[in-house]
Amino acid sequence: MKTAILISLLLSFTLYVNSQEANPKFDSTLAKTYGADDYGMKMYVMVILKTGSNTSENKAATDSLFMGHMNNINRLVELKKLVVAGPFGKNENNFRGIFILNVSTIDEAKELMQTDPAIKADLLQTELYPWYGSAALPAYLETSDKIWKSKP
Repeated sequence: MKTAILISLLLSFTLYVNSQEANPKFDSTLAKTYGADDYGMKMYVMVILKTGSNTSENKAATDSLFMGHMNNINRLVELKKLVVAGPFGKNENNFRGIFILNVSTIDEAKELMQTDPAIKADLLQTELYPWYGSAALPAYLETSDKIWKSKP
């Protein structure tokens, strides 16, 4: 009986492995370039930016900190550490924006977030989460740089 069960399990596993479809378009060099696993995915860190506890009404200081925030976003893109950034619309959770960082650990993401003047000044707070997404996500940056007409 044990032998029959073992043979049945081995046959089931063999059928499962053989039934997985290989991608005829697979490019191993490209997959390696983006750090893709067998599913074309990889780990990132997602950052939710929320309104911070600093509610200063000094408009000049706040404007300067947010200009530094925008400059830091551009710097992180140039370093290939930031692959997605954008604001949320009005919401009840005080969510202000999102980053997807091309790093694999929360600790590395925390270090990068401390380079942002608006975060350091607590105008923005962060929540960081491991996120598993397409390894090709950074590829869109090249295209996105060709479709904006003017900077905000």
